[in-house]
Amino acid sequence: STGSPMHDISVHPVRAFADNYIWTLRRGGRAAVVDPGDATPVLAYLEAQKLQLSAILNTHHHADHVGGNAQLLAHCKVPVYGPRDERIATVSHRVGEGERFTLEDFGIEFQVLEIPGHTRSHIAFFGGGMLFCGDTLFACGCGRLFEGTPAQMHASLAKLAQLPDATRVYCGHEYTLANIRFAKAAEAGNPELVKWEHAAAALRAQDEPTLPSTLAQERLANPFLRCDEPAVIAAASRHAGKPLTDAVSVLGALREWKNKF
Repeated sequence: STGSPMHDISVHPVRAFADNYIWTLRRGGRAAVVDPGDATPVLAYLEAQKLQLSAILNTHHHADHVGGNAQLLAHCKVPVYGPRDERIATVSHRVGEGERFTLEDFGIEFQVLEIPGHTRSHIAFFGGGMLFCGDTLFACGCGRLFEGTPAQMHASLAKLAQLPDATRVYCGHEYTLANIRFAKAAEAGNPELVKWEHAAAALRAQDEPTLPSTLAQERLANPFLRCDEPAVIAAASRHAGKPLTDAVSVLGALREWKNKF
C-alpha cells in the first residue's frame, strides 16, 4: 500500500476483472473506494481487514467502474460522489468542475476536475497529493475516445498536467507495460521509457501494481502529454501519412494508432 502525506492514510488496490484496480483509501477502521466495478472483492477485503465502508467515489459511468455500487450500498448506506450523469443512478452527491468536498473520516478535501474525452461526463478527484483519474490518464497512456473528441481529451490531459509534479496518479487499469510499448514507437529516443519499462516489468514479475505513477513521470514519458514534442509530432505525422501541425491533431493520430497497435 502507498502512504500519503497524511501518514495514517494508505491506499490499497483491490483487484477486479482482468486488470481493474478499485483504489481503497484506509484510515483507522474506515475505507473509501474509488470506482468499484465489482462489489465482491471489495466486500471480501473489507471483511478480511475489518474495515467499515464510509464513501464511494465514481469517475465515470462504465460498468467496470460503477457496477458494484448497488451491492455495496445494500451492504452499507454511504455517500456516493460522482459526475452529473443520469447513467449512474446510484450517485447521491453529483459534483462538477471546481467543486470541493471533504471525506471527514480521512481528513482529505478533494477537488473535482471535469476531464471529458473517454466519456462525456468523466471527472477526476484530486486531494492529499493523490489524483484518482479513472480512464482518462493512464500510466504512459490515455483512455480510448468513446464519447469525446481529441480536442476534449487534449484539454483534459492538459488540465491534469498542470497539477504538481509529486501528484500520485491512481488510474483504473494495469495497462502500463502495453502503454510503454506504444510510447516507444511514438517517441523512440526517449530514455525515460527504457527506465520506466525496466521498473514496471520488475513490479509485474512480482505481481505488484505499476501504480501509482507521478505527474512528473507522465510529463517526461507519456506521449499523450507530449504532443508538442518534435519527435512525437514526427512519429504521429508518419503514421497519419500527412504533416500534423497542432497538438490536438497529433493526439487524435496517436490515439487512432494506439487503438490498432
